[in-house]
Amino acid sequence: MDQIINNLFWTEILRNFQIWLIRELPGLIIIILIAFILLKIIKFTTGRVKKTLLKRAEEDENVDTMEVEKRINTLMGILYGILRIVIVSVLIMIVLVKFGVNIGPILASAGIVGLAVGFGAQEFVRDYISGFFMLLENQVRVGDVAIINGTGGLVEKIELRTITLRDISGVVHIFQNGKVNTLSNMTKEWSAIVFDIGVAYKEDVERVMKIIKEVGDELQMDPEFADKIISPIEVMGLDSFGDSALVIRARIKTKPIQQWFTGREYRKRLKKVFDRENIEIPFPHRTVYWGEEINPLKLDINREQTAETK
Repeated sequence: MDQIINNLFWTEILRNFQIWLIRELPGLIIIILIAFILLKIIKFTTGRVKKTLLKRAEEDENVDTMEVEKRINTLMGILYGILRIVIVSVLIMIVLVKFGVNIGPILASAGIVGLAVGFGAQEFVRDYISGFFMLLENQVRVGDVAIINGTGGLVEKIELRTITLRDISGVVHIFQNGKVNTLSNMTKEWSAIVFDIGVAYKEDVERVMKIIKEVGDELQMDPEFADKIISPIEVMGLDSFGDSALVIRARIKTKPIQQWFTGREYRKRLKKVFDRENIEIPFPHRTVYWGEEINPLKLDINREQTAETK
């Protein structure tokens, strides 16, 4: 008797499974295919929108293409991520329905849990709100060089909850958006390199400033740097009297992220010109006296007395 009941049980399960395969499986496969196709369409569309916006930016002479590209890449990445989450969430709910799961209580429970989590995860919500306004106000973009809470590096990823930096040593730093207290963008719209050039007190300041300006103009006329420098070098004048040098301040404005490369080349050229024009770049001098100061005449007398004694 038990064997017959067991056989009927498994037969019923097999029959229900076959009915499910015939009725529900094709629709489930179609839904999964539709979701997959939608993700591909969204990815393709965001890519096309990105190219279109970049093309329009290139045609506008008053727009910095590099700056626009950073913002477009950041916003398109965020948009694609949000749409992908929405599609996957809807797909999961439809699959649960196809398997006979009543999602009504699940959605109601999710609302209650979400409310409870909202009270307990205020920091989590703050991160998302801060990230939203960070993107809305265009404070920083992927590809910028920024200093966040005292740590500098290249912005590799911006999400609604976190921002990722990689410093010059390759170390990755991840910050919660809600805990970003200070944010300094070093490459927004334009950048600059500031030079504090020290020369000896004996040098003619006007002559030195003229040479600094000439080297900057020559650098700007170089085809390799012409497209990197925005405006001619600014020689601001004698900035301070140092312990051993007169400090002259100058600045070169460049396109974003080009300031360090341009600054290294300028320093190299300026050093060569200073050497050629015999302009001294001073360094601190120090005289050390060890014991009693030696008198050469006294030393010779002592030597003669020692010889006579022998």
